[in-house]
Amino acid sequence: MSALEEQVRDALKLVKYPGFTRDIVSFGLVKSVNIDNGEVKVQLALATNDPNIPATIKSDAEKLLRRIDGVRNAKVLIDIHAPPAGAGAGVGAARIPGIKHAIAVASGKGGVGKSTVAANLALALEQTKARVGLCDCDIYGPSISLMFGTRERPMATEENKIVPIEQYGLRLMSMGFLLDDTSPAILRGPMVTRYTQQFLRQVEWGDLDYLVLDLPPGTGDIQLTIVQTVALSGAIIVTTPQEVALIDARKAATMFEKVNVPVLGLIENMSYFICSSDGKRYDIFGSGGGEREAKRLRVPLLGQIPIDIATREAGDRGMPIVGEDRQSPVAAEFRRIAENLRKSLP
Repeated sequence: MSALEEQVRDALKLVKYPGFTRDIVSFGLVKSVNIDNGEVKVQLALATNDPNIPATIKSDAEKLLRRIDGVRNAKVLIDIHAPPAGAGAGVGAARIPGIKHAIAVASGKGGVGKSTVAANLALALEQTKARVGLCDCDIYGPSISLMFGTRERPMATEENKIVPIEQYGLRLMSMGFLLDDTSPAILRGPMVTRYTQQFLRQVEWGDLDYLVLDLPPGTGDIQLTIVQTVALSGAIIVTTPQEVALIDARKAATMFEKVNVPVLGLIENMSYFICSSDGKRYDIFGSGGGEREAKRLRVPLLGQIPIDIATREAGDRGMPIVGEDRQSPVAAEFRRIAENLRKSLP
């Protein structure tokens, strides 16, 4: 590689994919670099339906390249592919074999009860006679093993595929199955990405109608890895009614929009509290926030889940409320959400 080509590739590493902190080189978008007497031609390839994304990348890249000494002219060519039919596509995303629909459950911030929502939603989908898996993608703070009451260790097949844990009719995978209760996951970014890929690609999920992905909060490396490599059928954003949570939910929704993953809707958790003594409703975190945000994002408000002591106790006991008490109002709301999702994702 010539010194000039090395400078060109270093410059391309400064070009961010719109909406992300990650560059186009690490996303694998750069297919070739040709230099002829100071004339630089760069070939990129990406999957998107948003014309603003390739236009922004082209403009940013050409500006940086033309600043390099020895570059007389720079031209960036982009081969644009449509995302796979029937699924949102990130940068080079591909389907997980055997999975009909992969659904990401995300939030912009922690503390909104996202894992509780993911666990109960997965069970509610299973109760519609669907084949369902649940992957806990929160490597640093896994909670699915606790919520499903099992410390069973995953086994491996002769082909070195991980066999998921089966509990309550679901196929489960979580870092919590691999660690002791007091053992933290002390990992740098590349290892986190590697574990995430293993959970998605090297687990023997089998044939599933739905694989629910419980994402960690925020828009960091794990989220980027998933939207980059997995063709998601859609994402569900979990929020609480107050503005501080809605601001972060907005960021999560924007992230998925940037990579053409449809947001299937919002779920407002901790929506209200019904007092057992007088039956009165209390809007502890305010009211109407989820509905207003859903309208702003032009997506459905899929459901409103109340703060409920029985829901918390069921999760702590290792059986989510949808499985433990099918007659509870919370379980009924999750089943309604699941039925509506099945209709929107045939």
